[in-house]
Amino acid sequence: MTITSPRIATVMLLFVSLVWGVEFVLIDLAIARIPTHTFNAIRFALAALSLLPLLWFSAKNEAPLAYNKLIPAGLLLGFLLFIGFYTQTEGLRFTSVSNAGFITGLNVPLVPLLGLFIFRKAVSRPVWIGVCTATIGLYLLTMGDNLAFNYGDVLVLICAFAFATHIVLTGRLVDSLPIIPLSIVQLVAVAVYSTFAALADPNPAFYFPEATPIAWHEQLFNPIVLLAVLIAGVFGTAYAFWAQSASQKLLESHKVALIFAAEPIFAHISAWLFLDETLGEKGMIGAGLIISGMLISELADRQRPAKVRPLEHSAAPD
Repeated sequence: MTITSPRIATVMLLFVSLVWGVEFVLIDLAIARIPTHTFNAIRFALAALSLLPLLWFSAKNEAPLAYNKLIPAGLLLGFLLFIGFYTQTEGLRFTSVSNAGFITGLNVPLVPLLGLFIFRKAVSRPVWIGVCTATIGLYLLTMGDNLAFNYGDVLVLICAFAFATHIVLTGRLVDSLPIIPLSIVQLVAVAVYSTFAALADPNPAFYFPEATPIAWHEQLFNPIVLLAVLIAGVFGTAYAFWAQSASQKLLESHKVALIFAAEPIFAHISAWLFLDETLGEKGMIGAGLIISGMLISELADRQRPAKVRPLEHSAAPD
């Protein structure tokens, strides 16, 4: 399969934002029933298993893997995901969904900043205008008049830095490493990190200290937990990070961050459809600003020639 234009990559990432927006409330319900580390361990293990068929189908076209580069890169990216998903999920216990949505969205301005500081990669002025426009839109969409910070917000801010760093480093690594093996290694790494964290935690792995002890299979097969694990594991994790890695062969890191800023828009749309919640005037303006930020950034780079590369980059690095 081949990505023929950045437009296809953009559609792929918009679907990721859609899944993340829809699953947000479901995960919030699940972590009220199962500890964060345990949920993430199961979620990422399922995600890694979901990608194994793709690895098998693409194996005949792949050159020998350079494990000395693939494994360290996957472990590093996996550690960033582990930190990001733990702090975001745990932060939801102490802060509102609106605060978490806005602060996580701060990875939009953080991506070009970190790209500049880490790799000395500058972006154009119109891109900065688009990034700032989308950030203002994120605030109006998710926060409104609320500007109260707490411990949970600090955790989610760490998550924003972790996700931004992950996007920046992925953009650098995908040009020299095969997509599917890199995705599987980092997903397995998150599952392993989360498992060790769950075992090291003094609290029980499958129920909260204040809850009645139950067997692990009773906890795992709770309908809400099971649904959250399946949707988040297969679509929100396996597909999401495979699509991100594949699309970053065609899209700059700041564009990926801007597309992911659409997540709260989809979250509000799903809340409107299923929970009869209204967006409000400020929310409508915020959504419009996020979309405007994407368009400003896209138009700024319109004159650049598109990079057309295979979706499966199987050549081993030099």
